[in-house]
Amino acid sequence: MSARETILRRLRERTDGVLPVPDTDFSVVTGRGWSQEERLQRFEARISSVHGEVIHASKDEWVAALRETLQAKGVKRLGLGREHGVAREARSGLQGTAIELVDADRDIETWSREQFETLDAGLTSTRGGIAETGSLWLWPTPDEPRRLSLVTPLHIAVLDVETIEDTFFDVVERHGWAGQMPTNALLISGPSKTADIEQTLAYGVHGPRELVVLMRH
Repeated sequence: MSARETILRRLRERTDGVLPVPDTDFSVVTGRGWSQEERLQRFEARISSVHGEVIHASKDEWVAALRETLQAKGVKRLGLGREHGVAREARSGLQGTAIELVDADRDIETWSREQFETLDAGLTSTRGGIAETGSLWLWPTPDEPRRLSLVTPLHIAVLDVETIEDTFFDVVERHGWAGQMPTNALLISGPSKTADIEQTLAYGVHGPRELVVLMRH
């Protein structure tokens, strides 16, 4: 019996027939039937509507686009991993520039203040995107800890266009979260924002005030 079937059986038992749970086939709601181009357009429209910035680049030229972005935004210290392919390519392409590359795979206690006070930006890979909501999903690792995307003033996320899926449900189903739920998955739908009681919206109060998505084609 699957986890879903177990949950539905328990709900039926506890409601004792008062609140019957139908045998819903959730496969009928997954996927919107969008083409890759439609997914890309929807993703970009939604994340741009909440002040996310999307930069398109080929997989051969994305590091050059990264370098230009860092220079345009005045980044002097960039936090990044070392093992992931995104980090390795970025390190290779940024050698010889004035940008200091800061290793992110250290014990958190040894550089906690540094992350909050002196890092200008964090660079991360992504596991994919969600077209319906304009969201990124990340699966942090010791090499790319979650603070890279949560505390720096600027978060730069590298997204491959073919990894954009229709809905969050598609992500959960296709990547087997029911059998192996990630312990620390992140959903990011724009830069950090908050509003006060007068509904004045402010960016960057509780996290990055800028989000740049480097879209690789």
